Amino acid sequence: MKKLYLILPLAGMALTAYPQKKADRKTLGNLQAHVAYLASDKLEGRRTGTPGEQLAATYISGQMQAIGLSPKGSDGYLQQFTVREGLEAGPKARFSINQHPLKPGTQFLPLPFSARKSAKGEVLPGVNEVDNVWLIDVKASEDEINPHASPLEFYQKKTKEAKESGATGIVFFNGGEDLQTVSRWLDLPAEILAIPAIWVGAEGSKTLSADDANGFQLDLQADLAPSKRTGTNVIGYIDNGAPATVILGAHYDHLGYGEDRNSLAPDEKAIHNGADDNASGTAALLELARMLKESKLKNANYAFVAFSGEELGLFGSKYFAEKGPVPMQQVNYMVNMDMVGRLSADKGLQIGGYGTSPSWGEVVPAALPKGLKVNYDSSGLGPSDHASFYVKDVPVLFFFTGTHGDYHKPGDDAEKINYDGELTIVKLVYGIVEKTNSRPKLTFTKTRDMQPMGGDKKPFTVTLGIMLDYTFNQGAKVELVSDNRPAKKAGILPGDVIVQMGDHYISDPMSYRDALATFKKGDKTTVKVKRGSEAKVFDIQF
Repeated sequence: MKKLYLILPLAGMALTAYPQKKADRKTLGNLQAHVAYLASDKLEGRRTGTPGEQLAATYISGQMQAIGLSPKGSDGYLQQFTVREGLEAGPKARFSINQHPLKPGTQFLPLPFSARKSAKGEVLPGVNEVDNVWLIDVKASEDEINPHASPLEFYQKKTKEAKESGATGIVFFNGGEDLQTVSRWLDLPAEILAIPAIWVGAEGSKTLSADDANGFQLDLQADLAPSKRTGTNVIGYIDNGAPATVILGAHYDHLGYGEDRNSLAPDEKAIHNGADDNASGTAALLELARMLKESKLKNANYAFVAFSGEELGLFGSKYFAEKGPVPMQQVNYMVNMDMVGRLSADKGLQIGGYGTSPSWGEVVPAALPKGLKVNYDSSGLGPSDHASFYVKDVPVLFFFTGTHGDYHKPGDDAEKINYDGELTIVKLVYGIVEKTNSRPKLTFTKTRDMQPMGGDKKPFTVTLGIMLDYTFNQGAKVELVSDNRPAKKAGILPGDVIVQMGDHYISDPMSYRDALATFKKGDKTTVKVKRGSEAKVFDIQF
């Protein structure tokens, strides 16, 4: 979930060529070694909550220990947090069509209100009988579906009707939603109904829609089991006994095989190694930790945090900012490095958060090497981990070398990293930390709203002017409302949960972004929110 900012080019056009000092050669070698391991196939894309993520966490904590950092997590260097807690297809779940079994969790799912029961029968297409399983073609039932409500309400209503009419079970096919959406439904509380209810994906729907089908032998068992997905931050610390702490961070999670619907190559099941995104930032973090541990910069404490859950919505950084070992009022500033491995002369380096403290206007230019093209963005918001600290009134800086053709695709590999360019960024960040060492605690300044993102499947050109709680998945929960933007003008408040935008039902931050992508400047629509127990509708013009 990366970023495309309103760019203001400032400095020269060429990248600086550093003389290869011994210290630089050591840093370069370490950067290459870190990225090579973190972006290797062995880690299978470092998807949050997987064994690959844990291998990465073990490597990072081992490096922190070797550097001499103190552990600052809740379990040594590790800090675990919950990504989701709900239900998944249980071990007894089954569904077969004409004795051909479908795979639970990928080709079919029990619905969250389903009874944990079995049912079987010989079913004729379009004929729903008493004491038999009912087949519901969702596409053919569009007239019954309320376009202003969640499709889940239709499934519940139809299941109740089926039970009242004597059905023993119900199977839905040809639904407009995908597997990930139905999986998220399993996180929602639901009243358990009296018969088993199954949602069938594309493969089963194709079979059940066949024009030449005379009938189907259906055999199903609905079973749901508790499911909890966790992520792990890795936290090291240098305690200099100072009153304030500087946080340096980078997320180390990536996409795995693209299971979370965040790959830009969705038809290609392959490991997404994420060398630039964000093994590069994690490698830079470890090298800065080593350099600061060996330095004489003692006027601040330093926390080094490798976040997980960023690709799912800033889960790790949000948890650290709210429940971490460093109180936010003691934090001087936060530096975030996300995708710093593709520095090029034409794009240069993008530095976000430039307006979050008046001190950055003095400190950052003084630390820049000659010849480095820099593009500044003032905003402290954006879809990366620095946003979790900005909303806590902490000055931030965000370093980013831009999107590219391999972004969120399997081709983001270690051999494509510009290690000399990454060395430039590591030395720049170190220089900024060095120049703040003798300064008093930085003053925080609020900034304008974030600019539209780049790299998403559906980039948007308008904004409501809000910051979402990306960890909330029962709508889009508003965490911050920017002044003089459409949401503020309409009366939307922090804490409101957006459940509908125009004709689009909003189930989570991702569906909010998908809906936003359908609007352009000047469009008018309505936004429905839940405010406590009340529902409110606001008129919006972009």
